[in-house]
Amino acid sequence: ATLTRPTSGTVHIAGMDLARSGENVRRKIGFLSHRTLLYNDLTAEQNLRFYARMYDLDEGPTRIQDLLERVGLAARRYEQVAHLSRGMQQRLAVARAVLHHPQVLLLDEPYTGLDPNAAQVLTDLLAELAGERCAILLTTHNLERGLAIGHRVVVLARGRLVYDERRETINPAAFPETYRAIVA
Repeated sequence: ATLTRPTSGTVHIAGMDLARSGENVRRKIGFLSHRTLLYNDLTAEQNLRFYARMYDLDEGPTRIQDLLERVGLAARRYEQVAHLSRGMQQRLAVARAVLHHPQVLLLDEPYTGLDPNAAQVLTDLLAELAGERCAILLTTHNLERGLAIGHRVVVLARGRLVYDERRETINPAAFPETYRAIVA
């Protein structure tokens, strides 16, 4: 998410060098983790309006309405985030992460706190974004879910890339054993 500088090499996102164009690169990235990055004293809608202004979105009100409906929070739009359940906060964070139509979406354990219905909403939204040519990087300890939604599986162990395969070349039933052997 551009919070740290590379120790070597270069990073290019959407054709831009991160070291030279950090602010512009950040505008192209959406980020979602187990921490929601929402303001508890603001309502659901106010949070999204704040982020829409940050990203200078012309379509802000329309996009906010659409996303609140998509994540099932349209009826709770005027409630303070502090009063929403953990799962509702995570759904709102999903809307926040994709509000500005990112070209790259970084997801760190995004299913944390989501009930099965909300998890399906996220999965459907990710499939839609992938179809819109958004690059999605997902970190998860849930191997089954990662294999189900990913196009490529990359495993890092002790800071090194140790596995990189396209999903269609992987046997899902055998992968847990493969994973254990890789990270051992």
